[in-house]
Amino acid sequence: MELRNLITFIQVAELGSFTKAAEALDYSQSTVSFQIKQLEDELGCLLFERINHTITLTERGHELVSYAHKIRALTEDYKDSLANEEQCRGNIHIVTPDSVCEEMISAHYPDFHAKYPGISIRFSTGDTSDMLEMIDHNEADVIITLDRRQYHKDYVIAGEEKLSMHFVASSRSKFAGVKGLSITDIVNEPFVLTEYGQGYRRVFDRELAKKSLAISPVLEIGRTDIITSVLLQNDMISYLPDFVTAPLIESGELCYLDVCDLNIDIWKQLIYHKNKWMSKSLRTFLEYVKEHEFSN
Repeated sequence: MELRNLITFIQVAELGSFTKAAEALDYSQSTVSFQIKQLEDELGCLLFERINHTITLTERGHELVSYAHKIRALTEDYKDSLANEEQCRGNIHIVTPDSVCEEMISAHYPDFHAKYPGISIRFSTGDTSDMLEMIDHNEADVIITLDRRQYHKDYVIAGEEKLSMHFVASSRSKFAGVKGLSITDIVNEPFVLTEYGQGYRRVFDRELAKKSLAISPVLEIGRTDIITSVLLQNDMISYLPDFVTAPLIESGELCYLDVCDLNIDIWKQLIYHKNKWMSKSLRTFLEYVKEHEFSN
């Protein structure tokens, strides 16, 4: 049984398409079809049902997915063990919200690169639903979410912590230092928020809706560094994680508003797919991120 045929099978199973698998592997579609046919002939069973240009895994196909991942992982693990133990090389694709990406690159990437120069990191940003789909299709190695707490039998939660979130404004705001504010006291003020329907903004809007309230922000943007810059220069309010605003709170340029009647649980989670092969470089990266990005 050829490993390349198993890898092709995994791609077709995950992407649900011979065409998409061919694109991902840089093969022709005929090559993908031939390799799957070879595998089916060798195993003596049908792995995919092909009806009206759609494909679905057969029962035997579903069984093979788990075995194929294990075989691939063992093969790659053996290759990794043959490499020079003093060198750690590889490519990692991590997808995060904008704010986490900014913080990781500015605060931790220089140190990580100095320690592990052989590991190349590709940062991408996206919404939680997009991220989960990417790890489902092996388009990302690992993700970090800022959202409701995620649970799924196919995902490994490598690290998590509950985030502190606050309404925040310029220290010159009329609400600065006011105790016992209600959300209704500020709901009609000008707000600048992260993009609608994304991560913790989506959770925020849902909690407001439970109170029959809504905010129509004057500005929506994913870049939290731009949001804090706007707050410094204008009499506006935002709702942000403390790790974004902490330096400006400490310097006295921004302040937290004492809003007492809106409590939202937002979790930061480091997630990868249970079938993801744990290369030495990926294990190294995960341990570094857990140490530097998660307090628990």
